[in-house]
Amino acid sequence: MERIKLRDRNVHLWVLNLNNSNKKITFLNNYLSENETLKASKFKFNKDKNCSIITRGALRLLSGKYLNLNPKNIKFKYGKYGKPDFDFETNLKFNVSHSGNMAVIGFVLNDDIGIDVEKIKTDFDVFDIVSNYFSSLEIESLKELPAIEQVKGFYRCWTRKESFIKAKAKGLSFPLDSFSVSLDSDEKVELLETKWDKNEKDLWKLFPFSPEEGYLGAVSVKGKVEEVRYFSFNEFIK
Repeated sequence: MERIKLRDRNVHLWVLNLNNSNKKITFLNNYLSENETLKASKFKFNKDKNCSIITRGALRLLSGKYLNLNPKNIKFKYGKYGKPDFDFETNLKFNVSHSGNMAVIGFVLNDDIGIDVEKIKTDFDVFDIVSNYFSSLEIESLKELPAIEQVKGFYRCWTRKESFIKAKAKGLSFPLDSFSVSLDSDEKVELLETKWDKNEKDLWKLFPFSPEEGYLGAVSVKGKVEEVRYFSFNEFIK
C-alpha cells in the first residue's frame, strides 16, 4: 500500500464497518503495541475487544501511511481530558469515534479536529435529556421541528456538539450551553454562537455525515476547510 497524501485545508474521513472488519482482527492486531493489546484483552465482551483492536490498528496503519512511518513505531499521548495525539512533532492531526458497528477516523493538517458518530436510537424522549446538554437556542430549535423529525434533530445537535467539544479538547468540563449549533438540516451545519467569544464561531467549520443508514455523525475543524473526502477502510485493506 502506497503512502497517502493529504493536502492542506482538506479533511480525510475513514469509515470502518466493524462487522465487516472482523476477519481482519489478526492482521490489525499485529500493529498494536503491548499496552494496546493488553487493554483490548481486558474487555469483557468480544464486540468491545474487537472494536478496540480494529480502531486502534486502523489508526496505526493509516497514520503510518500518512506519515511514512512504521505503524508499530508510532507513539501516542493523551491530553488532560483524554484527547489522543501523536507523541512527536508532526502537523498531522486526527480524531476517532465509534458507535454501534461503525467507527470513523479523521485526519487533517495543522488544525484542531473532533469527530462524533452515533447510532440512532428512538426509544427515549429527547426532551428528557436536552435540558442538561443543549443550549436554550438549540432547545427552542428542536421544539420547532415536526415531532417526527425531533429524534433526528436531537442526533444532529448531539453529534455536532460532541465533535466540537472533542476538537476543543476540553472534555465534559466545557459548558455545553455556552455554544449553539444548527440542527434543522442534514446538509448544512452552522456554529451559531460561542458565548465566551462572539467571534470564535467564525474560526470553525462543521460538517455533517452519515456513514451508513441509521447513523449520524459530524466533524468539527478549527480552520479553513476546502474539501472533506470520505474513504472506506474496509475497501482499503481488501
